[in-house]
Amino acid sequence: MPKVKTKSSAKKRFKLSASGKIRRKHAFKSHILTKKSTKRKRNLTQMGEVHESDEGRVKAMLRI
Repeated sequence: MPKVKTKSSAKKRFKLSASGKIRRKHAFKSHILTKKSTKRKRNLTQMGEVHESDEGRVKAMLRI
């Protein structure tokens, strides 16, 4: 039987925290940054957590 592979797109976008939660980056931080406030850009830099309703789908992609 072949190995079960993780989705390449998911392994690039998500990290597993020490407590077992899935971490993600915020959107809207890649371009058109001139009109966004410094506070908004700073808050988008920090990692967020995947919502509990999406956790199952992300874990399936990561094969956890």
